Amino acid sequence: MDRKPFVPFVSASETMPEMTFKAIFLGAIMAVALGAANAYVGMRAGLTVAATFPAAVVAMAVLRGFRGTILEENIARTTASVGEALVAGAIFTIPAFVISGAWDELRYLESTAIMLIGGTLGVLFVIVLRRTLVVEADLPFPEAVAAAEIVKAGQGGQTGAKYLFGSLGLAAFWELLKNPNGIPFVQDAASRFYAFKASTVELFQTRVEYSGGLLLNSPHASPMLMGVGYIVGTRISAILFSGAVTGWLLLVPLALFLNPALPDILSSGQSMSDLSNQIWLRQIRPLAVGAMIVAAFYTLYNLRSSLITGIGKAIRQFNLSVPGAEADRTDVDLNLKKVLVAVGFVAIATFFLYLHFAQAVTGALVLTASMVILGFLFAAVAGYLVALIGSSNNPISGLTLTALLIAAVLMVFLGVTDVHGVAGVLGVAGVVCCAAGVAGDMMQDLKVGHILGGTPWKMQVGEIIGVIFAAFVLALPLMALDRVYEIGSAELPAPQAGLMALMANGIVAGDMAWPLVIVGMFFALALILIKAPAPMLVAVGMYLPFQATAAIFVGGLIKLVFELRLKRQGATDQERQRAENLGVLISSGFIAGESLMAVALALLVIGGDFVPWLLGFQRLIGGAEPSFLLSLIAYPVVLFLLAWFTISKMREGSLPAMKVGE
Repeated sequence: MDRKPFVPFVSASETMPEMTFKAIFLGAIMAVALGAANAYVGMRAGLTVAATFPAAVVAMAVLRGFRGTILEENIARTTASVGEALVAGAIFTIPAFVISGAWDELRYLESTAIMLIGGTLGVLFVIVLRRTLVVEADLPFPEAVAAAEIVKAGQGGQTGAKYLFGSLGLAAFWELLKNPNGIPFVQDAASRFYAFKASTVELFQTRVEYSGGLLLNSPHASPMLMGVGYIVGTRISAILFSGAVTGWLLLVPLALFLNPALPDILSSGQSMSDLSNQIWLRQIRPLAVGAMIVAAFYTLYNLRSSLITGIGKAIRQFNLSVPGAEADRTDVDLNLKKVLVAVGFVAIATFFLYLHFAQAVTGALVLTASMVILGFLFAAVAGYLVALIGSSNNPISGLTLTALLIAAVLMVFLGVTDVHGVAGVLGVAGVVCCAAGVAGDMMQDLKVGHILGGTPWKMQVGEIIGVIFAAFVLALPLMALDRVYEIGSAELPAPQAGLMALMANGIVAGDMAWPLVIVGMFFALALILIKAPAPMLVAVGMYLPFQATAAIFVGGLIKLVFELRLKRQGATDQERQRAENLGVLISSGFIAGESLMAVALALLVIGGDFVPWLLGFQRLIGGAEPSFLLSLIAYPVVLFLLAWFTISKMREGSLPAMKVGE
């Protein structure tokens, strides 16, 4: 059965400005800004948010003032979104060098090299697969179709940029008030320890007297985290919060109450609050890592059919042939022979990077070969899964963990089991993760361009420029965040990187808290056996600080209120979609504003004392102590904007009436 010929929004015969300096420049700037924002939210919340939607809105708003065309907007969006994808791969792996002890602090040159090599390979691999997945395969591409419709509607003036920038400014100002390295005016969260009466319990045939309590933390007063919860929805945020409840309100109290040395510890002067946090760091987190290991492979198992299909398509289509019928500009890729040559040069650069890490020629050769093979296969899988289920559900961490385990076993076989072996294994994971992240994002971008009538080779050049620019710049905000907030701390827990670090150390260096990890594995197995939804999210919820997970759950509850109010209002499908779009826009602004301000304040701290106007503002508010009551303002404001304001605007038609994605 023949399919109807596809007709793009801009016909192949039509010519208009596309890959211009203003489009590339705007895209590169947005790639760095959105990448830096996603680095903070990803390491703090354990989740990343796709940048295609806000990038499209900003591109339309800015280029409209310069008489930009729809194809220029497409190039700017394409170049911008790669920054978010690249940093998603980076934060899942590069912080692991610090957490594992391979590095004392984040290093600029090595971090840049990992992002540059991984991101470039992701782009090059996807060029080989574009025609198969984007043009020939009948795949839904849910988020790409949504982004394309947003751009189409924007041609009629419906961009919604004012809502995005308004919420961005509001969240940035709030972060300025509550950031611990800024003005200590608003207290982000409060910890309270509720003590219970003394009691006795029999432990190891000994009667032990003890007194205990329950440590409760309020949610972060964070529009960013609440925005994340709103976007991912009530169900996902609730599953994530269930992990926090299991960790903090079940396992931590058990570890406290069943510790026969508790009276001695308390008599030494250590507070119950500090002891609770130490239990979470040293016992609950390794257990959560064990659960994440099993959950990651269970996720891959559930996707086995899609993975096998994606790998098969990648192998079958890996050829140098170019159809002779390829005539119009909407079906022209970069020359595949030159692409393969570029892959060879990047592989050589990878060898020298791994030689620097592993300090062994044989080990570097093996790691390079592993990376090229796994990188291509996983880039193909990531692109296929994005086409099938959207970028939000792309299991990059599971794919990366698989690559890490293979590389770790190879290092042990070759006898490279010291800190250099750990660094080499994490290097493979970093390159593969960046390649898979960029590949998934680029496949989505190419589909958007296919619908709009963009030129593939120009979009591919834009992606490469975005990768290069972002790779050289994004290491700096990562280093700033590490120096100020400390990667691996409660402020920046970086759960996926913690998982990679523990696995690399455990297999290569033999340094792993195996009893706790194994208990976590059995815990995940129990979740799987009872068919609990998303075991990986439960494990991540256990790993994250309670305050952060609770704030994400608050956002999920706000989304529930939004849904209930929509139902009561009797909204039509078109009105519902307008309200949902506005909610996503405002939430995206919260995420970008708060995270960008956090990065800016971190850079200010590194640069020295705060600038004079900041000190003047602090004196203006009287140098007040952080106020917990004042921080409560954030909750009704976010609730009003996301659950009331969005619905009040849904009948005005100020946004395109189409669904942004699940």
